[in-house]
Amino acid sequence: MKAPETIICVDCGGECKLLIHPDTEIEPGDVVAYRCLECMDRWDVVMEEVEDFD
Repeated sequence: MKAPETIICVDCGGECKLLIHPDTEIEPGDVVAYRCLECMDRWDVVMEEVEDFD
């Protein structure tokens, strides 16, 4: 599976960008890092298996 390219920052509501190449295959349980474009916080997210990232 592939991680979503962006997520929403929990702290400021800004957009967080994926810090690995978007085509990188990951497995459930892998940790994926994001950086917020607004507040510059880093988020390390443990990926879970889901059907679709809409």
